[in-house]
Amino acid sequence: HFDSLPHDLRQKILETELLVYECEGAESEIKEWFKTINIVGVPLNEQELLNAIYSGPFVTLGKETFSNSGSSKIAMWSAYINGDAKRQDFWHVALEWIATAKGMTISEYMSQHRFNDSITEVQTYFDTVINWVSNTFNQVEKEMRGLEWGKLYEEYYKFSYNSDQVSAKVSELYGDPFVKSRKGIFEYVLGLYSRQKGDLGDTKLLEVRVFDDATRQAVYKKQTKIAEEKGISNCSYCAIGHNANKAKIWKLNEMDADHVSAWSKGGSTSIENCEMLCKSHNRAKGNK
Repeated sequence: HFDSLPHDLRQKILETELLVYECEGAESEIKEWFKTINIVGVPLNEQELLNAIYSGPFVTLGKETFSNSGSSKIAMWSAYINGDAKRQDFWHVALEWIATAKGMTISEYMSQHRFNDSITEVQTYFDTVINWVSNTFNQVEKEMRGLEWGKLYEEYYKFSYNSDQVSAKVSELYGDPFVKSRKGIFEYVLGLYSRQKGDLGDTKLLEVRVFDDATRQAVYKKQTKIAEEKGISNCSYCAIGHNANKAKIWKLNEMDADHVSAWSKGGSTSIENCEMLCKSHNRAKGNK
């Protein structure tokens, strides 16, 4: 390619000054210098640096498998992983998943396997996670990209899932206007249908929309008016108690809006399903 360039471009390349660092010392010391030097050059990402530090047959094989942008598997991997094969992103995720599963850092894992002439363990675990995800969820949504699938696999792979049931729930939640975090839907559904998490799942993952200020103020005004007429607390939980708060009228900023019928049980985030509770009772209710 160089010989085919015009004369002026070849001269420009030949006359360009290069900054070269010549290092002497132990290999480990030289490679630490490599990390330092590249801070001021073209930024290398974490995996590119680790590849250089732990260069050897293991890294070579890993790059051949996971950093080949022409691989037919890239399209499938890209459904669940954010990244660029040329920048070692899929190789990085594959190492992260297996290393984490073994309670190690990527650096520790690469150091331990540096001179291995096989990446079977990495590849097998990676394929297992990807297959588990694709078999559990029938659909592929953009919010699935970049989730911590390795972590989710370790937490939920022991449970049996009906993929049709799972996908129906995912579709239902995608259509729910009160769900703010679509990225949280997948972990929520895994928890929902696992014995470990119980029947309700962790609704915090969904960031269900809260009641707006207008609703809170309207419900507070109505509850307080009724409470004052009856001589009881405007918090229904305090009103049925036996302590000094039985007749206490709480200020608006001392109360929280809560769903009368829980969202997880089909309750809507509407004024008809809103109740104001004192902050302590609302927290206690949320912890049950």
